[in-house]
Amino acid sequence: MAGNIVLNGTISCTQGDLEMVVERVKDHIRLTRLEVGCIKFDIIQSQDDPCVFNISERFVDQAAFDAHTARTRASLWWEKTKHIPRDIQKTTE
Repeated sequence: MAGNIVLNGTISCTQGDLEMVVERVKDHIRLTRLEVGCIKFDIIQSQDDPCVFNISERFVDQAAFDAHTARTRASLWWEKTKHIPRDIQKTTE
């Protein structure tokens, strides 16, 4: 799978944002999984800390990831969560 874009990391919200993130993340996951070039997209709430969400993404190539980023930046998800810290590492495989 040479050329795949892989992202792993976390998004960590405050207790005050938790309900909103839980409510909005399901639609964000659903929409992303429908994108052309999305191989894998998971955001899973940590059992140790409910305000931390573990992220695991894989896209077929940079173009698919760029399309995902463009769609996301124009979404309600981004509007509501852009202030929330993310710690995500991007690699190419």
